[in-house]
Amino acid sequence: MGKRRTLLLLVLILFSTLLASVDGRREREDEESERKTQGEKWFLLRHLHDVVKTDAGTLRLVKGGYRRGSFLHSPMHIGFVSMEPNSLFIPQYLDSNLVLFVHHGEARVGHIYKDELAERKLKRGDVYTIPAGSAFYLENIVENQRLHIICSIDITSESMGWNAYQPFFIGGGIYPASILAGFDHTTLSTALNVSITELSTFLTRQTSGPIVHLSGSQNTSIWSSFLAQEHRQRLAHLKRIVNFEEEASPKEEEPITWSLRKFLFTLLNREDVIERVNHKAPSTYNLYNKKPNFKNDYGWSKKVDESDYSPLKQSGNGVYLVNLSPGSMVAPHVNPTAIEYGIVLKGTGRIQIVYPNGTLAMNARVREGDIFWVPRYFPFCQIASTNGPFEFFGFTTSARRNHQQFLVGKNSLMQSLRGPEFAAAFGIGEKRLKRIANAQREQVILPSSSATHQEKFDRMTRDFD
Repeated sequence: MGKRRTLLLLVLILFSTLLASVDGRREREDEESERKTQGEKWFLLRHLHDVVKTDAGTLRLVKGGYRRGSFLHSPMHIGFVSMEPNSLFIPQYLDSNLVLFVHHGEARVGHIYKDELAERKLKRGDVYTIPAGSAFYLENIVENQRLHIICSIDITSESMGWNAYQPFFIGGGIYPASILAGFDHTTLSTALNVSITELSTFLTRQTSGPIVHLSGSQNTSIWSSFLAQEHRQRLAHLKRIVNFEEEASPKEEEPITWSLRKFLFTLLNREDVIERVNHKAPSTYNLYNKKPNFKNDYGWSKKVDESDYSPLKQSGNGVYLVNLSPGSMVAPHVNPTAIEYGIVLKGTGRIQIVYPNGTLAMNARVREGDIFWVPRYFPFCQIASTNGPFEFFGFTTSARRNHQQFLVGKNSLMQSLRGPEFAAAFGIGEKRLKRIANAQREQVILPSSSATHQEKFDRMTRDFD
């Protein structure tokens, strides 16, 4: 009887131990799953919102800002502009600096630079900056091709109280309303030196939205009739407008002669500006034409900062482009001077981010169109899938040269710090630390594990021979 009780007690203890082990494992798995889910909510920016949507195009925005329930702050919005052929994003200015990157198509941007109107043609790969408060417009100049632009919009202290995207439309009418419409009509007609009747027509013709077609609509003739002209013709037209050499009121069958540039030049009251269009404005910078800052058999990376392209100094942002071969990775590293944003342009891969306490914050699979961000100082790496190349473009929150600190590889902190102190920190000897630190012979962009093993096999074979 006593033996049976003892056996039963042992079985109960064993069963309780197994239950505790299973519960502990489930609890750990649940905690890991919760951390992974939370990490993806924080560091993957998948909630895009339509802030502009018309028949002619869209502007979709993923918001930065403070994360609910988190100490993390993302000081940048990422915007995606898509415009149909022969369309116009009407004149506006923002309360934030704007950095444009042409992902696909060609564009013409016009903006005020040092009180002058500047026009630049943008092609695929071009980077261009528009300072906060600078009036600008954007035009898709290709007849049969959509325009896709990725842009960064800073969150400034002045813009925190507004919406994520706060345009001040200069051009406009009923939809969107021009900022001019807020003034008393008597005051505005006096300021513009036109009649209230003409002013009322001027402020109510636009009904097509912030992005408009430049043909096929009576509402858009105010833009298309002007932008369709050759450059010299537009300049001559502007000179006539500024000098008020035209008739005060056009005939009904003719399009209204008020155009974007008439308004801008009248507002600025600068006749001499016409003769100096494009004289001092910065040029574009093409990221695809730039030579890689780093390149090896496993991929390449390009970075553009204020030393490469001085307009970035005013925006305070840098840009970069990385292409990884299948299975390769950017070595685990840290950005000590900037927050980094990335947009996947091609392929699939994984983004791993680590918390300061040494636990995995996120290990997420990403694909074309996904957006991620990495806080300053957080260790992370990007890994390409084995089924194809992985390319991503992005912005950094510093225009200064970003001296990334690599944690692994030939040029890493592991190489710089190796010594008795570093070995003691891991609780191992110096020889073992040296062997581990020297095992990876590549730097910055590392081969896949299978490629590494193959190289080790090849070296062993050569040594044997």
